[in-house]
Amino acid sequence: MATRSTDHERGFWRRSLHRLVRPAEEIEDHELRSDADRLGVSSISELVDRQVATVSGAVRSTTLSPEGRVPALKVEIYDGTQALQLIWLGRRRIAGVRPGTYLTAQGRVCRVEGVPTIYNPRYELLPGRGAASAQA
Repeated sequence: MATRSTDHERGFWRRSLHRLVRPAEEIEDHELRSDADRLGVSSISELVDRQVATVSGAVRSTTLSPEGRVPALKVEIYDGTQALQLIWLGRRRIAGVRPGTYLTAQGRVCRVEGVPTIYNPRYELLPGRGAASAQA
């Protein structure tokens, strides 16, 4: 009995120490995956071409198409497993969508140069960690 308790305590301390020394990126990835699981959305790493999917993630970057081209807002989101590109044609800006924002998006997945992409997705900004940090 004493051995079992000692092994359990050792396991507890080992797990606690691991949590303390884990890189911040690993912790954030875990939190993003947990959020996606809680919302019941698809994992970006498991998407296939032509699938209609709902995904969630934190906005990592926003990019505008160069002047003289058709306006397009490109947004990269990350769900803790992989990045996905959202492209809104005819838009230069969407209120509230900026790095740090957390959102869900829905649409048909395609691959553009190997990157999972959804054109003109439906989206919803989500409150919480991402939205709060974006407003700060």
